[in-house]
Amino acid sequence: MGSITVRKRKDGSVAYNAQVRIMQKGVTVYQESQTFDRKASALAWIKRVETEMAAPGAITKANRSGVTVKEMIDRYLLEYEKLRPLGKTKRATLKAIGETWLGKLEDKEITSQKLVEYANGRMKDDGIQAQTVGNDLAHFGAVLSVARPAWGYDIDPMAMPDARKVLRKMGAVTRSKERNRRPTLEELDKLFEYFSQMRDRRRQEIDMVRVVAFALFSTRRQEEITRIKWADIDEDRKMVLITDMKNPGQKYGNDIWCLVPDEAWRIMKSMPKVADDVFPYNSRSVSAAFTRACRFLEIEDLHFHDLRHDGVSRLFEVGWDIPKVASVSGHRDWNSMRRYTHLKGDGDPYKDWPWLERIIAGPIIEAQKRIKKRDES
Repeated sequence: MGSITVRKRKDGSVAYNAQVRIMQKGVTVYQESQTFDRKASALAWIKRVETEMAAPGAITKANRSGVTVKEMIDRYLLEYEKLRPLGKTKRATLKAIGETWLGKLEDKEITSQKLVEYANGRMKDDGIQAQTVGNDLAHFGAVLSVARPAWGYDIDPMAMPDARKVLRKMGAVTRSKERNRRPTLEELDKLFEYFSQMRDRRRQEIDMVRVVAFALFSTRRQEEITRIKWADIDEDRKMVLITDMKNPGQKYGNDIWCLVPDEAWRIMKSMPKVADDVFPYNSRSVSAAFTRACRFLEIEDLHFHDLRHDGVSRLFEVGWDIPKVASVSGHRDWNSMRRYTHLKGDGDPYKDWPWLERIIAGPIIEAQKRIKKRDES
């Protein structure tokens, strides 16, 4: 039952202390109080609280100890890492969120207003771009989508959707801008000349000549290239099994057979079988080597991933249709490939490109040099 106690403040004004105490079998199971300036407000509050607490499970829910966002994230990382390993970026992002003021909030305190405040603070105080904030919310949203139905945490299911809706209208959450950067033939000439010299001098363990060329003609990402195994090559169909292909919502276990274009097939088959992997290198080392080369050659704003974009563009330029290009690139959503269709039929930019034969002949030339050096000695 609810009760009101009238108290006189030091300034002479009257305060109405409303209290709700619910007893079950002689034991207090719920108690809450609040002070008001008007008696009518106190009575209205008592009525509202008593109505809410009369609902099934309301008392148990009100008495439960809240769990913080950080605790929620830690549980998510611990339990879901066993089921499906998380990407490095997602893991780092969630850990960073847990260390902010947002990480100290309890589950029932997570509202759309708090999420909007967090997003705006990231952009204003930390100088983070809108698309990065969007990615942060997407990663945290994955935690919230599990925490309420799987663990029973008290989370407003509309908190994240409402926050994203508001931020989108404010222009604070946007999609990442599509890169349209493609390497020019002149830039590629510089890169292959550089990597060839490095390989001839044996100053680089990674055969970046063939790795870069394979990426260019196969449309494969660096992580995918370094995971290809000789056992996963289908000689008859000229296809290769790409394991754990990047895909929104399913980064691991997404294994797809992809067609390998003739140029990429010849490069791949020219690799020596010294290990189970066709390209037995570390993907991060490949990326670092490419970045260093671009910096040394003063090639601006060229990323290794741009080779994939160039490779997909080329297939459209030589007249391939969307289904056939997708069989190479591994795209599941053909809508994401519409930006390439205007290139269809423009011709092959690599027709009669002299570097292709030099790249494939590289191992033969190297072997001949070793034999000649041995004979001379």
